[in-house]
This record gives sequence, structure tokens and C-alpha cells, in this order.
Amino acid sequence: MSAPATAPASPSREERGKRRTALIGGSLGNLVEWYDWFVYASFALYFADSFFPGDNPTTQLMNTAGIFAVGFLMRPVGGWILGRAADRHGRKSALTLTVTMMSAAALLIAVAPTYGQAGYFGALVLLLARLLQGLSIGGEYAASATYLTEASAPGRRGLGSSFQYVSMTCGQLLGLGILITLQHTLTTAQLESWGWRIPFVFGALFAGVVFWLRRRLQETDAFTQEQSAAAAGGARDDSARGTLKALWQHRRQAALVMALTLGGTVAYYTYTTYLTKYLVGSAGMPKTTATLVSFTALILFAALQPFAGMLSDRIGRRPLLITFAVGCTVGTYPIMTALGSATSYWSALGLSLLALVIVTGYTSINAAVKAELFPTRVRALGVALPYAVANALFGGTAEYVALWFKDGGHEEMFFWYVSGCALVSLVTYVLMPDTRHAALSPAEEAEPATGTRPKLGEPV
Repeated sequence: MSAPATAPASPSREERGKRRTALIGGSLGNLVEWYDWFVYASFALYFADSFFPGDNPTTQLMNTAGIFAVGFLMRPVGGWILGRAADRHGRKSALTLTVTMMSAAALLIAVAPTYGQAGYFGALVLLLARLLQGLSIGGEYAASATYLTEASAPGRRGLGSSFQYVSMTCGQLLGLGILITLQHTLTTAQLESWGWRIPFVFGALFAGVVFWLRRRLQETDAFTQEQSAAAAGGARDDSARGTLKALWQHRRQAALVMALTLGGTVAYYTYTTYLTKYLVGSAGMPKTTATLVSFTALILFAALQPFAGMLSDRIGRRPLLITFAVGCTVGTYPIMTALGSATSYWSALGLSLLALVIVTGYTSINAAVKAELFPTRVRALGVALPYAVANALFGGTAEYVALWFKDGGHEEMFFWYVSGCALVSLVTYVLMPDTRHAALSPAEEAEPATGTRPKLGEPV
């Protein structure tokens, strides 16, 4: 049996401080990125009729969900451009660029004119902002996943990378918290008229603070070692770093990223961004109650991530992934059916928590798994592009598919759709090897205590 991956026996105080700073910086930036991304979904209930006229609320939500999905179409482009930048110029520079773009997108939405003011020009501004957000988030996921994983101690990468979904969820919680506050301080008419703009203004301001913070982050050792080797004229071809040609050499790993992402991204968006709309539109809950259910469930969900990450550092990544996929495959239909009939806050909360506990098996460690599949010179691009493609095809369209089935009178078909996606990922998890012993840098590869690790870039 292979020996467990171990962290350095006694890391210095300076080293511990460096890792804490990297964790905080990477996580806070990711929080703001995903705050802006999810605020759109959270406030769509209030601004849908500002940009799309009509008397059918479901149709209006389908229009806003369509623009939400269009933002995902830019993710592969952003993943390619910013993943390449992260592999060639550093994780830090890519992280700084992504948060700048997200700030600009949030500001565009905050000032977008309504249909009554400028016709469909307002919807066009909304679309352009979502495209910019998609471009940014396409690179943000890979840059932050790579940065958090590389900056973690070898035996604690599951724990370190779990903070990606902690920060993502906290970003959503921040958006939901602002929504709850506005629901209790403004009337529904005020929220639908102008109150929905407030969180987007906040998003632009938050991003400015994070820009300052990310400018002060240190680059990861894995990247600097790779850069030094290239500068010294080593065997690695520096011109191929972060290119599609280099990624093609690791196409098997790229295909794995797409397959293992499929079920996780559909389940995650079903039980986070779509949950509030489902409770309002299908269970008939008041908007305030549905929002509170999501808010409470997500707090506990975020708290679970580090514990699941630590567990994966002890027992491996595959057991958690397989548990998620089995639970999602067989549990989605009964959970969603029960949620559609939930009549109280507590029943909806219990069911939502059950679903999110299952999803934790994927969210807590997927960043580490994907980063551990690739060598340093193509790691960010290798995570970014296939992940972004899978999200564009399945994650971004999950809400639209759900509303499409609902509008057609076959809402239960969406539950089977989610289960089917999870089943595809389950097959992948069963067949793929575990990645927790993979070396992420030449220094780790050379460590005598980790001789069971595969070399950089080898299948794991």
C-alpha cells in the first residue's frame, strides 16, 4: 500500500505565514468573483421584468436565465486566455486580471438602463456584462484552484483547495445576506425598481479592495521553480508553456476533468443558484422564506468543505467523489420531489442540507483533483479549459433546462437529467486513479518520503 503524502515535518513560522497569506488572498478574491457571479442569479427574481416585458414570470426568468447561461459560453474563452496567462506569466497576475474584469462587469450591470428607459438596449448591456463576467470567471476558477493547491503543504492540499468552494459559497452567502437585508428594509416595489442595483455597486467596490490585496500575493513555489528551470535552459520547452499544443499532450487528463466535472457542476447549480427559484415557483414558498432556506443551508455547506478536504487528505479523493456521485444519482429525484412539496422552512432546510452534504463530496476536493492531474507548465490551462467547456454545456444551462422542463409541464424530467449527469461522473470516478500522491513541483518530486508519487505530468 502506498505511503500517505506528508507535509514537511516542521515548517518554519515564515513558511506557515506565507501559506496563510496565500490562502486568505486567494480565497477572498475568489469570494468577490463569485459574489458578483451569484448576485445575478439571486436578484433575478426582482430585475427580470425590468429588462424583459411580459406578463409571464416564468418566461421573464427564462430570459434572464438564458443570459446567465450565455455568460457560461465565454468561460472556455476565458479559460483559454487566462489559463494560458497563468501558466506563462504566473498565477498571481492572472488572479489580479480576473478580479479587475469582474469589477467592470458588476459596474455595467449596476448602471444598465431598464426596458422602459432604453428598450432592449438595457438587455444588451446586461448581456455584455455577463459575457465579461464569463470571461473572467473562466480564468478565475483555474487560477484560484491552481494557486490554492500549489500553495498548500503536500499533505494538506485537499484542505487548502477546499477553501475555493468555501470562498465561492461565502460569496453567494454575502449576496444572499444583502438580499435578505434589502428584503427587510425596502418594499418589493423598491427592490424591483432600483434596489436590485445596490449589490452590483457593492460588487464593484469589493473587487477594488481585492485588487489591492491580490497585488501583494506571492507567487507559488511550483511556478517559480518551473520558471527558473526554463530560464536555466532545462529540458522543458518554455515556448510551449500554457499552450493548446502542450495541453494536447495531456488530453487524457483534460477529458477526465470534463467527465468528473459534469455531474458535480449540474448538482451544485441545482442546489444553489436554482434552489431559491424552485422553492418559490414550485413549492409556492414566499421569496423571503426561500431565500432564508438557501442562506442557512449554504452556511452549513461552507463549514463542511474543510472537513471533507481534510478527510480526502487521509483516505484519498476517490472515496468522496464516488460517495457524491452515488448519492446524487439515486437521491436527486426523491429530494427534489420532496422539496417541491415542502411547506415549511424547516422541512425545506433539512432537505436542502441533505442534498448539499451529498454535493460536498465533489465540491470540497474537485479543485485539488484537477490541479493534481497536470504538470506545472500547463496546469492552469489544463484545469481551466476542459472545466469551462463542461460548465458552459451543463452547469450554465442547468437553471435554463430546469425552467424549460417546468414551462413544458414536465418538471420531474429535470430531476432525471441531474441524476443522469451524476451517473456519467460516477463511472469516471470508479475508473480513474486517485490523485492525492501526485507531485506538483520538481522539489516535491525529489522528496524521498514521497517516492510513490508519479513524476510530473504522468497519469496518476
